[in-house]
Amino acid sequence: MSFWQMGGYGDYIWPAYGVSALGLLAAIVWTLKAHGDAKARLKALEEKKA
Repeated sequence: MSFWQMGGYGDYIWPAYGVSALGLLAAIVWTLKAHGDAKARLKALEEKKA
């Protein structure tokens, strides 16, 4: 049995891994963008206050 075949379920398992990896990557990108936006808003508020 080949590692890639996975007992006949490889056609389902590998795409599931791919979708999961894309979802995790999207979550990381979304989080980093939100962090950058929050830092920019904080900087703008601090400059406005000063």
